[in-house]
Amino acid sequence: MKKTKMFRASALVIGLSLVGVACGGSDDLASDTTAPADGGSTEVTCDAPVASLGLQFPETGDAGNLGAPMLKGAQLAVDEYNAANPEACVTLKKFDTQGDPAKAPAVAQSAIDDASILAIMGPGFSGETEAAMPLYQEAGLAVVTGSATRPSLTTEGWTNFHRLLANDSVQGPAIGRYIVEVLKATKVAVIDDASSYGQPLADEVAATAGSIVTVRDAVDPKAADFSAAVTKVKDAGVDAVFFGGYYAEAAKLSTQLRDAGVTATLVFGDGVKDQAGYADGAGPAAEGAVIACPCKDGNEDFVAKWQAKYGETPGTYGPEYYDVANIFLNVIKAGAADRAAVLAGVEAYDSAGITKQIKFTESGEATEAGAIYFYKVTGGKITYESEIK
Repeated sequence: MKKTKMFRASALVIGLSLVGVACGGSDDLASDTTAPADGGSTEVTCDAPVASLGLQFPETGDAGNLGAPMLKGAQLAVDEYNAANPEACVTLKKFDTQGDPAKAPAVAQSAIDDASILAIMGPGFSGETEAAMPLYQEAGLAVVTGSATRPSLTTEGWTNFHRLLANDSVQGPAIGRYIVEVLKATKVAVIDDASSYGQPLADEVAATAGSIVTVRDAVDPKAADFSAAVTKVKDAGVDAVFFGGYYAEAAKLSTQLRDAGVTATLVFGDGVKDQAGYADGAGPAAEGAVIACPCKDGNEDFVAKWQAKYGETPGTYGPEYYDVANIFLNVIKAGAADRAAVLAGVEAYDSAGITKQIKFTESGEATEAGAIYFYKVTGGKITYESEIK
């Protein structure tokens, strides 16, 4: 289902080079940032802001590892922009949901009530996006996510939602083809965490793998013991296991599978691409695991900038949130001064980003969804392996 746009700006052409943003106000559910995230050495202040951008994401909680690169990517863009535009800087305001859909509506309302906020970066996860979007829709706030991949997010009729990356209707089949064509598996177990992200992704993988799926199961992510699913996998004698869910549960499942003597190749989606949370968390049980993601590290110049600022390589979805921030910053730089104008600018946007040429379809998907990238845990490190378009 396509959506009808509330605002259209066919005459607005944005061709500015990429720029960035910083700083902000205060709220019980929001926090401001005027300095680089985690380890940056140069403080960039914003004394005369012309606008604010909100970032809804998991800053703390079990999913905080995945949220950290989102903030760092946005912060990098923020600091660059404010350094170049000190007299018309833009503040960045953080809204932490811990990735919990139950927390998302209150967080979204807090962002909406701040009149300085002209747009929302995120939400980080699919479940929290579903919970927050009706409120953002009513408020007319432009929303661009660089990480929420549930396909149905662009079929709900929301006229202000946009997605920068490929959704799970692209990622799932790519993973399924990898299992069949690259791993050449003959029996596969497909397991999910029953979340708004994990279950649909697992369904897509299972549909593509077809008749070789001999186990289809789900686990309670809050449970300490996944033995029922582990037993099914072991008894079926599969040669590949796919899990749709996040890194903490993936580490737990990997450990329990290996402890049970299961030697099948472990395959995961983007919610598991976290070095500390999965590769380090699962230790030896993670070795050889394959992780898919519609995300990439960016070009050499970007990687060098990231390393100079944070002393590390870009984390999962860091480059995507750098691009998301720059979409809004370019629109504001072009003269958009209220929520309606920012939304119109996003819908007319057509400019090169770090991850792709950025332009959106009527439904809010990126016109260049991009490839799905595959990584492998080798020597304890998540390392790029290949891509499937």
